Amino acid sequence: MGKPQRDLKRRITQSIVMLFTVMAITTVLFCSQAFAGQTGEGEIALETPKSDGNVKYGLISAAAAFGLGAIGAGIAIAHVGAAAMGAVAEKPQIAGQALIFVALAEGLVVFGFITALMILGKV
Repeated sequence: MGKPQRDLKRRITQSIVMLFTVMAITTVLFCSQAFAGQTGEGEIALETPKSDGNVKYGLISAAAAFGLGAIGAGIAIAHVGAAAMGAVAEKPQIAGQALIFVALAEGLVVFGFITALMILGKV
C-alpha cells in the first residue's frame, strides 16, 4: 500500500474517531436531562403520558430513523452524483435524467424524516 493510500486511510480513521467522540460528548452534555428519571427538590418534573422507558426508546428510534436515513442518502448521492456527472461529461443532453436520479437518492432523507415524525407522534 502506497503512502497516499495510508494517509487517506489514517485521515478517514481519524475523522470517524473524532465524529464518534463529538457525538458522545454532545450526548452526555445535552441529552442527559432528557433521560433523567429523578428530579431534585425545587425542580419541575415534566409529565409524560407514557412510561419513561417507552419515551426514551421512542426518542432513540426517531433519531436513528432520521440519522440513518440521512447517512444512507449521503452515501447514495455520493455514488449516484459521481456517476451522473461522469455521464453528463460524456453526453451533456442527459443532464435532466441525471438530476432525476440524484433527486431519487435524496428521497431517502425524506422517508427517514417522515418516519421520525411518525415515531415522535406516537411518543
